[in-house]
Order: sequence, then structure tokens, then C-alpha cells
Amino acid sequence: MAAVKYTKADWVAQADIQELDDGRYQGVVLVSRERGKTSEDSRHTVEAPSDSPEQALEQATALAHRLLADVTM
Repeated sequence: MAAVKYTKADWVAQADIQELDDGRYQGVVLVSRERGKTSEDSRHTVEAPSDSPEQALEQATALAHRLLADVTM
């Protein structure tokens, strides 16, 4: 389950983190669009890994905001 969820019209961005093999963390965002019985999903990751899960989640939420700002309705 996502740590943070944002919506814009029928678009949903779910921000979360994943722990990497080296012990660092990376922010991840799943963007989906519900269209009746079908949906469009795309996964995005923050470019730079973080040393703390809090920092990774902060970067993921910022990415989620940018991605939703760019969607066209």
C-alpha cells in the first residue's frame, strides 16, 4: 500500500519508498488513470537514492506532485 496518495480528476499518484540492496532508499511513484474497466499505469522512480526513508518519501511526494501537475485532462 502506498505511503501517500494524491488524486487529480481520474488520475491517482501513489508515492512510496523501496529499500535498495545497498541499504539506501529510493522514492517510487505509481501513476494510474481509471477509465471505466481499463486503467493506465506507469511507474516512476526518483533518480537519486537517499540515505533515509524520510528523505526518499519526501522526494517521491515531490515527484508525484510534478507528475500530476503535468497530466492533461
